[in-house]
Parts: sequence; C-alpha cells; structure tokens
Amino acid sequence: QVQLVESGGGLVQAGGSLRLSCAASGRTISGDALAWFRQAPGKEREFVSGLDWSSRTYDVDSVKGRFTISRDNDKNTVYLQMNSLKAKDTTVYSCSSRGGGSYSSDPKSSKYWGQGTQITVAS
Repeated sequence: QVQLVESGGGLVQAGGSLRLSCAASGRTISGDALAWFRQAPGKEREFVSGLDWSSRTYDVDSVKGRFTISRDNDKNTVYLQMNSLKAKDTTVYSCSSRGGGSYSSDPKSSKYWGQGTQITVAS
C-alpha cells in the first residue's frame, strides 16, 4: 500500500512558478510509474505529466516546455515544477502511482492517489 500526500499548491500570478511535491509512504516508489493529473470541476481528469520506471518523462502538449516532472528516490517524492503558469492551469492537481512498470496517461490505470492540491493562477 502506498500513501501519497501533495503539497506546494497555492495562488500565483500569471507567468509565475510553483513546485508541487508528492511524498510517498508505505514503500519505496523508486520503480513506479508516476504521474500528475488535474481536474477542473465538472470535467474529466486530465493527464499532465508522467514518468515511467526508468524516469523517462511524458507531458501533455499544453504543458510541454513549461512543466517538468521529476523524482527524488532518496526522499521518496515526485515533483512537478510548473513555470510560465497561465490562468487556464488553474485547477486541482493530483499525483498518482500505477505501481511498477510503464507509463500510462489513463487515470484508470493508477492504483494510488494523493488528495489533490489547488493551483490558482491569477491573470
């Protein structure tokens, strides 16, 4: 069993930066495929960024060049560095793990989820 806890959300001006953290407990996530998703009210959960067991990364087109996912195995934590934030990035962001293996942008494949953290970008 893995517990995930996000932190780092908040309010930022358009063009600013935030770094989200997702700390895992229960076991190591060093070999997991991890991802960040976001979900606006009334909309489906959207894949943002992911990395597979080898830490190869994948990003949705709307965040390429602005967001970077990474992991720190010593801290058992996955990060999402968000730069050049836009108002349309405003929503709740959640991290997830699908256990070991390959990357997937399908939220149904995730086994574990954090509680989510709100990002608000003021224009």
